[in-house]
Amino acid sequence: MNFVQAVKAYFTKWNDFRSRSSRSEYWWATLFVTFAPFPLVLVAGFISAIFSLGFSPETVEIIRAILILIMYVFIIIAGTCLVIRRFHDLDKSGWWYLLVFTIVGIIPVIYWLCCKGTDESNRFGDDPL
Repeated sequence: MNFVQAVKAYFTKWNDFRSRSSRSEYWWATLFVTFAPFPLVLVAGFISAIFSLGFSPETVEIIRAILILIMYVFIIIAGTCLVIRRFHDLDKSGWWYLLVFTIVGIIPVIYWLCCKGTDESNRFGDDPL
């Protein structure tokens, strides 16, 4: 899966907790999410600058904060779905993702995110590649 396909899948499957995601889909989408918020925050600033023509500065700040909050809530939900689908590709339950909330648990989670998924169908569906 290439970069464009991974980003498209990230946005189209943002609430899909049931299927599988390949390693390439996960890492390309993670790269996109790492750098995409910077231009989006600039766009939110531009939109708030347009609103500043007729509103008070406090109102503009609230509008900008709401836009950024909506963007980050979407990123958190879509990112969690992506990690869960990645675990499904390894034939593991998405509940294993809760290990990131422990200090030692981060290590196996990172390892699993880097591992190759199962080649054939598993209990979560067909091979995504």
